Amino acid sequence: MWEERYRKNDGYLFGTQAAAVLTDNPWLILPGQSVLCVADGEGRNSVHLARAGMRVTSFDTAATAVARAKALADDAGVQVDAHVAGWDEWDWSQQFDMVAAIFIQFADPAFRARQFADMQRALRPGGRIVLHGYRPEQVGRGTGGPPHIENMYTVADLTARFDGWQIERCAPYERDQRSGRGHVGQAALVDYIARKPGG
Repeated sequence: MWEERYRKNDGYLFGTQAAAVLTDNPWLILPGQSVLCVADGEGRNSVHLARAGMRVTSFDTAATAVARAKALADDAGVQVDAHVAGWDEWDWSQQFDMVAAIFIQFADPAFRARQFADMQRALRPGGRIVLHGYRPEQVGRGTGGPPHIENMYTVADLTARFDGWQIERCAPYERDQRSGRGHVGQAALVDYIARKPGG
């Protein structure tokens, strides 16, 4: 589905500027630390982090998107270790200082439980999870995201899934988005940033 969607669109479907969670929270960026950008699409977020000096690995299932991500990194003069891989093909035993999961709401609740478990496993003790996505209020707006309310994030669900983690930011908010052609208009968003116990 995603490969076809990217292939049908010339240029960058979601633009080349990083998502708000990264630009609004520059304290997240620690040069020299490692970060995994999951389901990274065309690279706008991974390239932003690489520009800021982080060591970036990314993957996405869509080959067209990964090719665009590599081109974006080349244009920016930065290194992103970008891979074509599906979620279940990725080696989750690799360890990172941060895992960034931005607009990955293609997952239903059962798949989301696996996603969260995999991302937790990929973080070193003391590592940071960065989640950014839509809340249930987004459904029906037509400004981005899937039409399924069960795919959306709630603060209650996120805090339950990461029970015992040190919350650094947990913020539901509204934002007028302008991210390429894919995310345009008023959106119901949530940021959830937390540290894994230990470290």
